[in-house]
Amino acid sequence: MTIAATSSQPVKTYRTELRELSRLAVPIAIAQGGQALMGLVDTLVVGRAGTSALASVGLGNGLFFAVSGFGMGLMMGFDPLLSQAIGARHFDRARALLWQGGWMSLFAGVALFALMLLTPLLLPLAGIAPEQVDGARDYLLWRGPSMPLMLAFLTMRSYLQSTAFTRPLVVATVAANVLNLFADILLVFGGADLPAYFGPLRAVPAMGVAGSALATSLCTGLQLLIVLWSVRARGLEGTARPTRRPVWADLAQAARVGIPIGLHITAEIGVFTLAGVLAGGLGAASVGAHQIAISFASVTFTVAMGIGNAGSVRVGWAVGAHNTPQARVSGFTAFAGGAGFMALGGLVFALFPHALAKLAGAPEDVFPLVVPLLMVSAVFQVFDGVQGVGAGVLRGAGDTRFTFIANMVGHYAIGLPLTLLLGFGLGLGVVGIWWGLCAGLVSVAVALLWRFNRLSAGTLRPLEA
Repeated sequence: MTIAATSSQPVKTYRTELRELSRLAVPIAIAQGGQALMGLVDTLVVGRAGTSALASVGLGNGLFFAVSGFGMGLMMGFDPLLSQAIGARHFDRARALLWQGGWMSLFAGVALFALMLLTPLLLPLAGIAPEQVDGARDYLLWRGPSMPLMLAFLTMRSYLQSTAFTRPLVVATVAANVLNLFADILLVFGGADLPAYFGPLRAVPAMGVAGSALATSLCTGLQLLIVLWSVRARGLEGTARPTRRPVWADLAQAARVGIPIGLHITAEIGVFTLAGVLAGGLGAASVGAHQIAISFASVTFTVAMGIGNAGSVRVGWAVGAHNTPQARVSGFTAFAGGAGFMALGGLVFALFPHALAKLAGAPEDVFPLVVPLLMVSAVFQVFDGVQGVGAGVLRGAGDTRFTFIANMVGHYAIGLPLTLLLGFGLGLGVVGIWWGLCAGLVSVAVALLWRFNRLSAGTLRPLEA
């Protein structure tokens, strides 16, 4: 049944909406940025272990997210269901969906872990050196067990976002980053050189690439424990006791919403992973430069994703309340916030590329390639932010299929051909590969902005209306 927003429903001004969006977006963005910061710290630490180790982590991390991206998107299928349920004041429904998200994370996490273990078999086909293939395989063996834990954390994040209870996300992120820094250093290089008062830690062997993966897995488990404890201590919204068994109808509904999101994230991550593999064919220095640049770009992008997640929640609240005009204001405010933040990120990349490359500890053969990649990243920052926010606000409106189509066309019909042409046809190497990625991001950003403008000009309907 279609229920149009009535003229009596209040619509906030853009200034008020920006203030309320910011209150929700800042902790979510901190949590998102903290996730990327762990990846950046991994890169900074492993970069000190040499070019080959850095390349192995880059390949392993890329393969992990190429597979887990689908699971992440699948779990995001709960985002609009939860936010629209809260917007409609159906708290018991939101509580029931949280339990079903736990089951989904278990089923999907185990299946994707098994699939991920097969991905290193593809690397020799791309001309990757055996040493780096072995390193990537070790990374995935130690990182893989965290897959169900990561997806469960995403379920909890969706619920916390939709109820505006975001403090546990910040606490979990800060704690995980502190642990990650020390665990990375200890597990990558070992504890043999530690002072005597560190006791048994001095017996920890140097694990290299595998140590970096184990540190990240431990941090994922810590994050999940913190948010679980926080939600249990606070209590859940609603009064009815939901079933704790799998409800296949709820899982199917979440899958219908989440599968297109998973495919879109897989497509986006996949093209960047493919870029890393293509760079690997150019040598360890190229893939090392790609890993450093993508780590910096990921930090700014995940903050934009945090703004997009906040926009998704606020759009979902408005849609659940049958207030399309408010959803339109919330969506465009999120677009502006994401673009504004990413513009600042692009300015930093453009002004301080050499300093950032030195901060990353880029080896001598990698350094000359990192600087131009950061300059390319500076160019596409705003477009990356717009497409990241666009995916979020469209998700809040319940429209997930268009985002997948836009990513397929933008990245694979436009970006990838240009990547091959510029990187190999014209001989620009890894820099040409990144200019192709830039073209794909611009295309997706324009498409998603157009789509939200078109949808919100009509009537947005709740998924369960």
